[in-house]
Amino acid sequence: MDLELRGKAVVVLASSKGLGKAAARQFALEGAKVMLSGRSEDTLEKAAKEIHTESDSPVYWKTCDVSKAEDIEALMEEAKDKMGRIDVLVNNAGGPPAGTFIDMKDSDWQQAFELTLFSFIRAIRGALPELKKNEGRIVNIASASLKEPIDHLILSNTFRMGIAGLSKSLARELAPDRVLINTVGPGRIATDRTKKLDEKKAERTGKSFKEIRTELEASIPAGRYGTPEEFAKQVVFLGSGANTYVTGQTLLVEGGLVKAY
Repeated sequence: MDLELRGKAVVVLASSKGLGKAAARQFALEGAKVMLSGRSEDTLEKAAKEIHTESDSPVYWKTCDVSKAEDIEALMEEAKDKMGRIDVLVNNAGGPPAGTFIDMKDSDWQQAFELTLFSFIRAIRGALPELKKNEGRIVNIASASLKEPIDHLILSNTFRMGIAGLSKSLARELAPDRVLINTVGPGRIATDRTKKLDEKKAERTGKSFKEIRTELEASIPAGRYGTPEEFAKQVVFLGSGANTYVTGQTLLVEGGLVKAY
């Protein structure tokens, strides 16, 4: 199937590693131009070289702290300058700290909002003029906790739900401009983030990391953690020209983990 991505211009937030990098790589493999972003210049430069070498597609990068409005604004300007247009926006952000409600101060809530939800709002606002011109696509990376809360992730559970509401509302507003927006929620995907969360759970319960990982894998009907590549392929389809009628939806990539409808 032709995903109609050759020559398209894609901006991926928080894409120097993890799920963001996997999505950027998959877009590049389909022939798209890609703009990476992240806070570490060294990590970004390394990721850009790796993706370009593998895909032979143009790959650009710019440092960006997604919790800062001025950084997101500069990223969108750089993307337009380097790629000439923006056809696809993939919103992504690192997860906020783990913990329970009683653990969190006002500053924790405010920082999590800026990182996890407001960054998406700002990025959409910055890219929207281009996306409207080009009948673009927006894909928001959230979490499987949209359907079923995850213990000890109160900040993530709260603000990821806001992403789904944002997507659903914007789907109706943007449909007349033929801009499609969807959300993809990862379950347990093998990334540095899930490794750290599993390590914290091991510390909290007094079990070994191996014991925790074995227990968590057993809770997934598929029997294993997903790979970043498996997740990225779903993001790329929703962000492609092959998707012409899916908008306002939330797709979970979680191996059957979530029991909720």
